[in-house]
Amino acid sequence: MVRGAGRIPAIEDARLRRVALCLLLGACARSLPASDFALAPDIRATAESLRERASSGSEATRWVRELTDRVGPRLAGSPGDAAAVAWALATLKAQGFARVRAEKVLAHVWKRGAESGEITAPYRQPLALTALGGSVATPAGGLEAEVVEVASLEALDAKGEAARGKIVFFNKKMERGGDFSGYGRAVDVRGAGPSRAAKYGAAGVLIRSIGTDHNRTPHTGALKYEEALPKIPAAALAIPDAELLERLVREGKPVRVRFILTCRSEADTESANVIGEIPGREKPEEIVLLGAHLDSWDLGTGAIDDGTGCAIVLEAARLIGHLPRRPRRTIRVVLFANEENGLAGARAYGDAHQSELARHVAAFESDSGTGRPTGLSWNAGPSAEPLVAEIAAILAPVGAGQATGGASGGADLSPLRPAGIPLFALGQDSSRYFDYHHTANDTFDKVDPPSLDANVAAVAAFAYVAAEIPHPFEKIPEAARKTPGS
Repeated sequence: MVRGAGRIPAIEDARLRRVALCLLLGACARSLPASDFALAPDIRATAESLRERASSGSEATRWVRELTDRVGPRLAGSPGDAAAVAWALATLKAQGFARVRAEKVLAHVWKRGAESGEITAPYRQPLALTALGGSVATPAGGLEAEVVEVASLEALDAKGEAARGKIVFFNKKMERGGDFSGYGRAVDVRGAGPSRAAKYGAAGVLIRSIGTDHNRTPHTGALKYEEALPKIPAAALAIPDAELLERLVREGKPVRVRFILTCRSEADTESANVIGEIPGREKPEEIVLLGAHLDSWDLGTGAIDDGTGCAIVLEAARLIGHLPRRPRRTIRVVLFANEENGLAGARAYGDAHQSELARHVAAFESDSGTGRPTGLSWNAGPSAEPLVAEIAAILAPVGAGQATGGASGGADLSPLRPAGIPLFALGQDSSRYFDYHHTANDTFDKVDPPSLDANVAAVAAFAYVAAEIPHPFEKIPEAARKTPGS
């Protein structure tokens, strides 16, 4: 998830680091007091103590276990979604958070139903597949048609009318890596593929799952239909099944597939963002937001997506709340609704808190699983750079000593960016994350407690500094507030 340029190596000598960064910032840096480029010793010491406390063992694994074992799948509008809201409210209250509440969100409801598939020619073979989130159903007896294979959206554009009446098979491989870049390059066929195929008269869509495993566990995920085009059914094939289909297509004989989806959308229903706070001692009206999403897809139990994120931000804030002296500003934990198939929670938060967005001094989202921290990404005004370097140096012992500018912020923070709120995220080792992402294998056993504690350590130290520094980070410049792709 870490994007952008501006890498700042950790430098042991704080004085030399400050001098170098001041030179980089030029006139902007020279206009600020020298004290703004260094953390006070007491702030640094407390942040380091939080880092060490969490690294030695936190309660984060407990929170993931409770959420996955007691609630399980929690797609927006499902009974699990309501149970997750109840769990979050009870947990935040029990852990001493203030102003714990559920803020109403009107969320999209989509139900999976039954799903099956098979190759019917030139040979019969069953297929492991799952509907893409938001897909329409096939006809009652299923959809059967010849398959046309394409490697990308652009390849489909080149074939054009050859897709008419056929099932378009997007065979785009995701490359394994330590970050989200491979996912970013591959996921366009899931989101835009069904409508692009419908544009050329296709009857349906199958995609190679956007993942890096070789298990017969297909990866779901949301699609986005274009309103002006027909809605056609769409499903993801498990990667071994996609490779089988590829081999048969390459034989040169016509390949036919039949699949059945009984999924459906229903009327929007009420869900909630769950919020709790650690009130600031001097400036409680100023807010450092720590966010994650409470909902999950329905195939697994949502352990790494995003039970771990919920646990990280909850535990980081809880540890700060137990300090002998709380930080100046309020730390607000927001567990967002409906991230997976609508972002209704993100929009509802932006709307409900419009009047106080100017008082949000930083926002952080955790939605990258259980991998160890690899760095700190940030997006704020240029004068924030020296402070970010100071924070990264504190995070270096848990692996997050590399600071990278230009962060876009997580999906749930997208409504905050236009207000210029400084955005932050941890880079994490994602080399195994997409083996399980959006599958039935997203379960508690995939959680690595030491790595989870390292993330808590980094977030707690960051959040404390953001809430305690005398002057907040400079806002994102006007020219950089547009969300990429918007």
